This record gives sequence, structure tokens and C-alpha cells, in this order.
Amino acid sequence: MGLFVKQEENRTELQQRIAKDLQDRVAERAKKPDLPDGVDDSQYIQGTKRTTSLAWLWILIIVVAIGLSIWLMSLRLAKG
Repeated sequence: MGLFVKQEENRTELQQRIAKDLQDRVAERAKKPDLPDGVDDSQYIQGTKRTTSLAWLWILIIVVAIGLSIWLMSLRLAKG
């Protein structure tokens, strides 16, 4: 968010209107509640499951499988 600097003596009428409009918008945003994800209804999350504590294991298995397949392909390419 920008800072509003008071420079009234050097502003044209258009610049003053734009500055006022921006200040009004900032004031409106400050009045609205700050939602963490912008969603005011949690119905979209119904029917979903939380990630289990074993999720890191699945990620590790996938990373190892990808690494192993790359290693095997490089061996095959090296042979011929």
C-alpha cells in the first residue's frame, strides 16, 4: 500500500480527485473484514479430507521413484 504525501500546493484538480479516490478506496478496504483466503463461505471444503501424517512418506516414495527411473535411463543410454 502506498503512502499519501501531502503536496496540496503543486497538485492539479485531476491529481487531487485521483488522490481522494485512492484514499476512499483504502478506507473502504480497511472497513471490510480481512478473510485469509477471500472466501466468506466454507461450503466448498465439505466432503474433503485432511492430509494424513504419512503424506511426507508418499512424497519421498515418488521422489525416489523418479530419481531411480532417471538413473536407470542414464545407465541404459550410457550402454548404447
